[in-house]
Amino acid sequence: MPRILGVDIPNNKKLAYSLRYIYGIGPKRADIILEQTGLDPDMRAKDLDEEQINVIMSKISELSYLVEGDLRRDHAANMKRLQAINCYRGLRHRRGLPVRGQRTKTNARTRKGKTASVGGLRK
Repeated sequence: MPRILGVDIPNNKKLAYSLRYIYGIGPKRADIILEQTGLDPDMRAKDLDEEQINVIMSKISELSYLVEGDLRRDHAANMKRLQAINCYRGLRHRRGLPVRGQRTKTNARTRKGKTASVGGLRK
């Protein structure tokens, strides 16, 4: 299993898809990286040699993409900043509710979690 930037990318997937396992690299960035390195997007990740892996890593750093730990730290700092200034988005993050204007009367289970039953009397 090739290891790029501390992430094991899957062997059996095409290179264009396996690069997406790196946090911060999506479809568009994966295509850009492969186009600029000259690697075949249909090539399997298990067929990469050390030189090609180094070329991919150097291209990611050359394009100055924030990936993995740096991006996660940046994202966490942004959330912490929003919470510290007590803005609406920060309050929604703090309470674990949807941040971007979605309804919460119904259909917010992903953010709110499992339903908590409110005590009712049974006869």
